[in-house]
Amino acid sequence: MSENAHESIGMRIMYIIWGWLLAITLVEVLLAYLQFPLLIMLLALLLLSIMKAAMIMSYFMHLKFERLNLVLTIIPAMVMCMILLNTIFPDSRRVRDNGVFRDLPPPSPAAPAEGR
Repeated sequence: MSENAHESIGMRIMYIIWGWLLAITLVEVLLAYLQFPLLIMLLALLLLSIMKAAMIMSYFMHLKFERLNLVLTIIPAMVMCMILLNTIFPDSRRVRDNGVFRDLPPPSPAAPAEGR
C-alpha cells in the first residue's frame, strides 16, 4: 500500500473514535437531563467516563500498542481519584446530614447608606 493509503486508514480510525467519543458525550449529557436514581446515574457516568478516558489514551495518545503503559496510566489515576473522592465525600455528607444551610436566617433588607 502507498503511504497515503496508510494515512487515510489511520485517519479513518481517528474519525470513528471521535464519533464514539461524541456519542458517549451525548449520552452523558442526556443522562444529566433524565431523572434516574442517583446511584444508577453516577455509576453510568463513571463507567462512560472511564470508557472515554481509555479510548482517548489508546488512540489519541497512541498507547494502544503499549499495554503496560496504558495500564500504568489508567490504574494510578483511578486510584488517586478514589482517594480524593473518599476525602471529599465524608465532608459533604456531614454538611448534608447536619442541615447547616437550613438553620440560616433569611437575609435582611439592605440598610440605607448614611451620609448621602
